[in-house]
Amino acid sequence: MYKNVESFERLLRVLVGLVFLSLAIAGPRTIWGLLGLVPLITGATGHCPLYTLLAGLPPSSRHHHAH
Repeated sequence: MYKNVESFERLLRVLVGLVFLSLAIAGPRTIWGLLGLVPLITGATGHCPLYTLLAGLPPSSRHHHAH
């Protein structure tokens, strides 16, 4: 599996994932907090399957390739 998520975005995804998971654990304890697993996993692995489906590159990388 190749990485298609840049470093800064990976950090943001991990932070957002942890916030959502903390809501599931310490907050209102709803199943919605488990949605934090998605950004947490994609941030930790550096791979987003949705980016692969939608052209393979994150929008932030597309402008680097245009001249």
